[in-house]
Amino acid sequence: MRLDKFLKISGLIKRRTLSQEACRCGRIVVNGRVAKPAQAVRVGDVITLVSPVWTKRVEVLAVPEGTSRKEPFRIIDEERTGFRAVRHKE
Repeated sequence: MRLDKFLKISGLIKRRTLSQEACRCGRIVVNGRVAKPAQAVRVGDVITLVSPVWTKRVEVLAVPEGTSRKEPFRIIDEERTGFRAVRHKE
């Protein structure tokens, strides 16, 4: 299965176009390498999602068939890496 489709079906990213854009921007890493949207996902792959605010690493447990909503991954670790803008009321 394609990486962009896996990210959408697994629920890690809400829309396939957003997962494609994240891959093109270098924010998705598979097994230590920056991934393209069409890269094949296999069982045992470690996918790292990088955001300005957090980083999440997951291990692929299964490649879903169709549009299954089961979680086909296991979260290895998740951490906050940035800060959120805080608005103060005046």
